[in-house]
Amino acid sequence: MKSLCFAAGAALLACGVTSPGQAKTACGPTLNAPLHANAALTIASSPAGLEVVGTDTDTLRVTCTTGDQERGREVHLRYSGGADGGKLSIDTSAPHHGDLEFRIEVPRRTNLRIHMGAGQVTVEEVSGDKAISLYAGQITISGSHGWDYRRIEASVDIGEVNAQAFGADKGGFFRTFTHKTDDGEYRLYAHVVTGQIDLVGNGGTAE
Repeated sequence: MKSLCFAAGAALLACGVTSPGQAKTACGPTLNAPLHANAALTIASSPAGLEVVGTDTDTLRVTCTTGDQERGREVHLRYSGGADGGKLSIDTSAPHHGDLEFRIEVPRRTNLRIHMGAGQVTVEEVSGDKAISLYAGQITISGSHGWDYRRIEASVDIGEVNAQAFGADKGGFFRTFTHKTDDGEYRLYAHVVTGQIDLVGNGGTAE
């Protein structure tokens, strides 16, 4: 019986699950946790590249890649919360972060809040409210099924807002793109202090 329990525990650790309310792992093993549609997910990350992708499963699935295996051991992924929402924390004590890449799979209808000091955030095929902020880097938000947003506000202190989905492109200092639709469902807020924001897909008429 003792060996059976040990084997079961090892299997849970291999897929990054440690308890019903918490999952954690390093860079390498996959982190998995239940996450229902319409849940609210907060992501707080050290500088890296984040790709957030909508899927047809009720699961949060996080995979990490890096060119340095030793550096990967210094990466700590932790999800705290439950199937109705929670927080994903990505921390690293490694001095260089340029080759850290994360793929974060979520249900297609997920409300996202993302904060990262520097890096690149890409969100694909995720419907829901979004609040994304970077100090330096690039935010790209795309969707092939239209933009069902009641209000959009995308701004940079220095850089460019390329709202391809709405036929607008604004660059320079303190540039802001806003759009309102009375029958839209969600809200989108994106801000980069220094860098670029790209809104890609089929939107509507720019304001």
